[in-house]
Amino acid sequence: MTVPPLEVAAFPPGTREQWRTLALGVLRKSGVLGDDAAPAAADEALSSTTHDGVTIAPLHDASDLPAAPRVVRPAGPWDVRQRHAHPDPAVTREAVLADLENGAASIWLDLTSIGPGALPRVLDGVLLDLAPVVLEAGDRAHEAATAFLDLLAERGVTPPGGNLGLDPLGARARGAGSGTGEDAGEILRRCVRDFPALRVFVADALPYHDAGAGDAEELGCSIATGVAYLRAMTDAGLSAEEALGRIEFRYAATADQFLTIAKLRAARRLWARVAEVVGGPGEQLQHAVTSSAMMTARDPWVNMLRTTLACFGAGAGGADAVTVQPFDAVLGLPDAFARRIARNTQSLLLEEAGVARVLDPAGGSWYVERLTADLAESAWAWFQEIERAGGMAAALERLVPERLAATRARRADAVAHRRDPITGVSEFPNLAERLPEREPGHGLAGAPTGEGLPRVRYAEEFEALRDLADARDERPTVFLATIGPVAVHTARASFAANLFAAGGVATVTSGPGTDAAAIAEAFRDAGTPVACLCSSDRMYGEHAEAVAAALREAGARRVWLAGKGEYEGVDDRVYAGCDALGVLRTTFDDLGVTR
Repeated sequence: MTVPPLEVAAFPPGTREQWRTLALGVLRKSGVLGDDAAPAAADEALSSTTHDGVTIAPLHDASDLPAAPRVVRPAGPWDVRQRHAHPDPAVTREAVLADLENGAASIWLDLTSIGPGALPRVLDGVLLDLAPVVLEAGDRAHEAATAFLDLLAERGVTPPGGNLGLDPLGARARGAGSGTGEDAGEILRRCVRDFPALRVFVADALPYHDAGAGDAEELGCSIATGVAYLRAMTDAGLSAEEALGRIEFRYAATADQFLTIAKLRAARRLWARVAEVVGGPGEQLQHAVTSSAMMTARDPWVNMLRTTLACFGAGAGGADAVTVQPFDAVLGLPDAFARRIARNTQSLLLEEAGVARVLDPAGGSWYVERLTADLAESAWAWFQEIERAGGMAAALERLVPERLAATRARRADAVAHRRDPITGVSEFPNLAERLPEREPGHGLAGAPTGEGLPRVRYAEEFEALRDLADARDERPTVFLATIGPVAVHTARASFAANLFAAGGVATVTSGPGTDAAAIAEAFRDAGTPVACLCSSDRMYGEHAEAVAAALREAGARRVWLAGKGEYEGVDDRVYAGCDALGVLRTTFDDLGVTR
């Protein structure tokens, strides 16, 4: 049988207006929009908004492509950069050498606990003319930078890159120091004279991301920080071109791969605009770090999935260097296995997936191009607001903390209501899990050092409840009154059990049946004062009030209902989109678990 050639012309392309008409019909039928809604209402109804106010449309076409030129980095592998923060110099040295021998291209040394004086021991055996080193030392950054420059001079080597890690504004944001870098003149002069490839300042956006900032806010803070360092360097006598070549930017990469891609693309566009104004080269050197805020202590294995998505987004977005945080970093200092997994995550994406072989792989995507342009526009407006306030140093007094607090509150509300679900924590928790044990210490990047901006993890409120529940001699329990046959009550019973387990609360069920007295007897045997009705709407109409009354008579302090509807004897409901944290805290109070 011969298949005749298909007539492409017989399938004309669809238009946005056709989609709107079809989508409007569905939305009207489902009751989301009224019969008098215009087709354009479908866009608004199906759009979403980031926590810092950037609107994401449900559909894109060629009209979404921005007029601004693309700013891309050359195709090629990014720098696999491993972070080290162990307080023992010997352990750190061993880990550094292991990483460099097994795929890492550079190292990131957090010296806040080990101290700058340990640099010679930590870097003993490291070929500093081959492996770039990035420093982080908080309020001892100048001491660390001087010690590293002295070490380079002593060994007579010139590094191929790296960064001394001066970031006074970032240190101040974390509560560890003050200033804007105006006292770095001697370090700058040494670098210009002796170490042309070594960068001095890092405009670190992680303190703002970790404080709850959205992507556009993170971008705006980073650009304002970079501009402050440009001013400090030109005031110290450097030309604009020299100053631009001494700054590296650090951004958070999250499990939202498209926002990560768009953020890094937008960052290059924003910095190119700054460089155009000051009259120098506009290339932005980017170091992407998988987000500390998204990491979990519970079910830490899921962190491997989060960091893989984040690493892909960072690579596809064009980061020059990427750090994948080990999956166990929340639990303490990562072990060798976790560091190897983090390192190999990048190796797989580079060598097997070939992510870095394509120049700007997201370029031309209607969605990503539009998102890039919208992030850049929002971030530029925020940057200008910071500049009007007197620059980043002045904005850290009040403007930045207040803006981030508002965004943090919106994000926390989304996490509490599970609109932003956290797998293994707020969704699909495993009460029987056994967490790996790790050596105490700050495993995550950007450990808190003072009274600066708050540092949050999205999962911490749920995990705090889990910790309280786990600390009890007997696990807190809620009774599920499963009304009707298994096929009828299973869906809502599973939903309720999953919600309560997110706070470390176990559940027991009454089994199938509709007899209120039998359900009440099973409730007495369970030995808990909290119950939750689980069944279908039809069964609730027939049995909810009778079962609730029987539970009350049997001593129930609170009766929940899984689903929606008002019934006599039912105190409140649990349903998709409810305040899960509020439900769990109320349940803890009813069960006598001290919070």
